[in-house]
Amino acid sequence: MRVVFSLLLIWAVLLRPQNLSFEVATIKPTPPDDRSGRFATMRSARQFVAKSYTLKYMVAAAYTLPVRAISGGPDWTNSDRYDITALTPGESTPTTDQQMAMLRSLLADRFKLQVHTEPKEQAVYELTANRIALNLKESTAAPNEQPILVNRIFPNRVVLPARNATMAEFAAMMGRAVLDRVVVDKTGLSGRYDFDLEWTPDDTQFGGGLPPIALENIQRPDLFAAVQQLGLKLESTRAKVDIVVIDSVERPTPN
Repeated sequence: MRVVFSLLLIWAVLLRPQNLSFEVATIKPTPPDDRSGRFATMRSARQFVAKSYTLKYMVAAAYTLPVRAISGGPDWTNSDRYDITALTPGESTPTTDQQMAMLRSLLADRFKLQVHTEPKEQAVYELTANRIALNLKESTAAPNEQPILVNRIFPNRVVLPARNATMAEFAAMMGRAVLDRVVVDKTGLSGRYDFDLEWTPDDTQFGGGLPPIALENIQRPDLFAAVQQLGLKLESTRAKVDIVVIDSVERPTPN
């Protein structure tokens, strides 16, 4: 069955906070010998840190898309890596949507980024649920408690301890950070859940940036089998997706 959600990205962005920005941000080129890997996280209640991000990956994160859904831009947007350290406003930790709204503001301000969206049919993954075999625990966290969806990457496996997460948040994170396609939540589940996902990654995940794993070192199922153990399923299909096209961009202004 074909999935139609050509206006999904525009709808999602319109519902996000639009005028949030970091109080202060430092952008520096990633040292050439840095081997810490690419990640973005809140290091404390108010400190946002992104390491080893190209401009294309920043745009993908900011618009909750895989990098293949970002087109245009000069060659350096795929090669130059940057480290960002930023201070968020207020006293509490911003939500992921708020963090990404701040990142969009930063890209517009410091990289002079201008984009538009275009509908394009692409391969996507559809996330569905088998309610009979569902192996998810209802979260007991407070409704306003931040969800946790941070992948922990080890030499031979990836571990995702998800806490207080909705299926929509899980699908968005998988499309943005793990897989090479948009993931569409078709589970029909509206609750918040705690679950643990552990799998052996392959070269289609994390932008192909992980080293290959020797057959004798494989001890965990692949991602699709691991997801099925939760009573969920990732199935390949095609859909119209609003991709982001870079109209203009500049290397970042000095701090």
